[in-house]
Amino acid sequence: MTTLDTDIAIVGGGLAGLTLGIALGRMGGRMGGPGLRVLLVDREDPARALAAGFDGRVSAIALASQRMLDAIGLWRHVSEAQPMWDIRVSDGDSRLFVHYDHRDLAELGDQPFGWMVENRVMRQAQQAALADLPNVTLLAPMGVTGMQLGESGSGQPASLQLADGREIRARLVVGADGRQSQIRQLAGIGVQHWSYNQTGIVCTVVHERPHHGVAQERFLPAGPFAILPMTDDSAGRHRSSLVWTEPPERAKAILALDEAGFVAEMRLRFGDHFGKLASTGPRWSYPLTFLHARDYCAHRLALAGDAAHGIHPIAGQGLNLGLRDVATLTEVIVQAARVGLDIGQENVLDDYARWRRVDSTVLSAVTDGLTRLFSNDIAPIALARRLGLGLVQKLPPAKRLFMRHAMGDLGRLPKLLRGEAV
Repeated sequence: MTTLDTDIAIVGGGLAGLTLGIALGRMGGRMGGPGLRVLLVDREDPARALAAGFDGRVSAIALASQRMLDAIGLWRHVSEAQPMWDIRVSDGDSRLFVHYDHRDLAELGDQPFGWMVENRVMRQAQQAALADLPNVTLLAPMGVTGMQLGESGSGQPASLQLADGREIRARLVVGADGRQSQIRQLAGIGVQHWSYNQTGIVCTVVHERPHHGVAQERFLPAGPFAILPMTDDSAGRHRSSLVWTEPPERAKAILALDEAGFVAEMRLRFGDHFGKLASTGPRWSYPLTFLHARDYCAHRLALAGDAAHGIHPIAGQGLNLGLRDVATLTEVIVQAARVGLDIGQENVLDDYARWRRVDSTVLSAVTDGLTRLFSNDIAPIALARRLGLGLVQKLPPAKRLFMRHAMGDLGRLPKLLRGEAV
């Protein structure tokens, strides 16, 4: 049996897992010598993951997250990114709304709230960034068949058994393999989990009039309806990503419509402020659920990204929550390695768990509460929330707080989220 020795084994090559590998490879390389050795293991074929039809989603990259991507050398490989200059939030057909304008945060300079980036474009950037890091190796497509973490205090490395018969021995295993995390299950870590009985419909829309970098979210009785700005296509057509929430059966019927019927349903919710509409490319759908791991770490194990927490897309913060895990875990590991600590010991990983649990628990609770508050049409509740939106619009301090939150620029930030090297 062939054994692969490494410092860190990351299972899961999605947006969070690959970014963590790049961050650890780049920041760990600053330690001198070979730096931290990182092995990434992913079940997906990288070539398939780069195909246009693999994933139609577009992710919001908050300002703080972009700082980190820039600091680890990834952002320069992002070929297309649409700045979000403004955010407009409204409730149904109410005239009351909240308008967040980036110019109201002059102290941050002329910075957008963040950028909309196609997941396909982000994966292309990750592959390019990996090519610059000789201390990071991607094994894919490759499955994991078993895991042993060893006893606390034993000094023994963790081990992963691979589908091809090889074994990985690592000082630390990171589970970044999504909501159905195999690593979390092998470690016996339980979760809180429930379904919202909602399906998210995702597609790209071309429209007659420009969006001017404004992200819009309308709260409808079935759930949020988000219109997120994208870059123009190669033909100069204006594009937006649509994230449309419906009950599962209704979503199934909408997805089965022909182009004319689908566009008619879109227009009922879109309105006419963008002029003529057309969908382009495939339509995707995803069940919307909540998940929160009961523990973020164990001996020689840490969870990151959706393996640790999965939230409703109502605030567009799912990936940013995972990227905050990346920044925090990178800082904890690199600083521990520099002073000669065992990076897989629980007293080291507890720092990561404590740092991340408060932020992720609060954001999980907020998004869950917002989903329940806005996904109904009960008259007293609808009136209260509409008045609440109007009140926030007229209270500059409250608006500034929410805007800083949207930028990911609140609270105790790891160095990478401040744009600083670890």
